[in-house]
Amino acid sequence: MRLAAHRLTVTDATDTARLVLLHGFTQTGRSWTPVTESLSGRLPRHEIVALDLPGHGGSPDGARSLTDCADDVVESLGARSSGTGEPPTILVGYSMGGRVALHVALDHPGAVSALVLVSATAGIDDAGERTARLRSDAALAERVEAIGTAAFVDEWLAQPMFASLSRGAARVGERLGNSASGLADSLRHAGTGTQQPLWGRLGEIAMPVLVVTGDLDTKFTAVGDRLATAITGARRVRIPGAGHTVHLEDTPAFVDALCGWIG
Repeated sequence: MRLAAHRLTVTDATDTARLVLLHGFTQTGRSWTPVTESLSGRLPRHEIVALDLPGHGGSPDGARSLTDCADDVVESLGARSSGTGEPPTILVGYSMGGRVALHVALDHPGAVSALVLVSATAGIDDAGERTARLRSDAALAERVEAIGTAAFVDEWLAQPMFASLSRGAARVGERLGNSASGLADSLRHAGTGTQQPLWGRLGEIAMPVLVVTGDLDTKFTAVGDRLATAITGARRVRIPGAGHTVHLEDTPAFVDALCGWIG
């Protein structure tokens, strides 16, 4: 399935590297706007593309698993080979987008050249915890269908993990454009509870990887440490004073880390 794409830097150059951005749950590709505005002029040889994941923004709703979402990303990009001589494709995924990005890297390793995981996880190890999360995601899906997107987004952003995210930085208006049915589909078919743990496969990743979290997000800081340890050669960045949505809470620090890693 082809996904809606926001091409934020357009160039006809054939040697241009590509930076592909995948958003989190309830967001859209346009949620990356503060980051792309900060990147302006700093990555002149990069085409920047932000995708709307299934059930979000301008992309279709549907029962798309994380594996399906990864297939959709590759299809939508017409992904280049990562072989020698080809311009690189760097895939950046935040939270849910990071889980999709991991599936792309593992299931389509030739489609991307480098990976950036932002507040992401490789899944829940414990089967009992995973089942509990699956039930929680199903209940949330019923909740958004019952109360609608606007009320659900308010409840979603009221969670402790978003306590350090201001309403302005949350870009609430963009989230309100998502349909309740699309968000429910995403929860049921691509929620964290649906993901089979990928921890045992992380050794397969041979591309450069950057793992970023905000220090205020203690849960995902620990997860990020584990990811960076499990992926050979991964670079680890922790941004002080930022929480789960680190790239929007401290955009300058995030962009500095990203550009410093890209070189």
